[in-house]
Amino acid sequence: MQDQPLTQRLQQRLRFSQRVQEAQAAVLIAITDEADPRVVLTRRSAYLKNHPGEVSFPGGKRDPEDTSNAAVALREAHEEIALNPFDVQLIGDLPMQRARNGMLVKPVVGLIPPEVELVPQPSEIDRIFFASLQHLMQAPTIPHAVQYAEQLLYFPSLRVENEIVWGLTARMLMSLFKYGLDYQKEWPFLLNSTNIEAS
Repeated sequence: MQDQPLTQRLQQRLRFSQRVQEAQAAVLIAITDEADPRVVLTRRSAYLKNHPGEVSFPGGKRDPEDTSNAAVALREAHEEIALNPFDVQLIGDLPMQRARNGMLVKPVVGLIPPEVELVPQPSEIDRIFFASLQHLMQAPTIPHAVQYAEQLLYFPSLRVENEIVWGLTARMLMSLFKYGLDYQKEWPFLLNSTNIEAS
């Protein structure tokens, strides 16, 4: 099983959940269908009101006309990175995640052609980049400091392409590893600052 190509393992293990719950937002975890599959990630514009400059998957809030969680993810990916919905082979979804603002977000997983051309929507996206799925699985967990009011908290994160992947996006990656690849990466909610200073 472990010798299978990663995309084959994803296709065998992932499904769409039987109990459909309408999410308030959805993201598309788009993965290139090739021997060394890559995950599409974006860096949000520094001028956005919510999560400026953070790494995320393409996605956003549900519109009234959206008929499903997958429809939200595909529409948003088309708007943000010009990904043609017909280029996406949907293979399943992951458990619902709750964002910092309390919003319920559904991750939808799809395979895309490796040579697909993507274009960032400049008002929303500063950068589109691809991260090797294998590299993400093996990348060391590093502390990422975030200031909350008077308190400095350290969250687990991954560094890829000179970007920091943490928070909701990182949790979704851990979920992808667990449910899609049967791979459990240790991922604490917070890192103890005393341990960080000692290391």
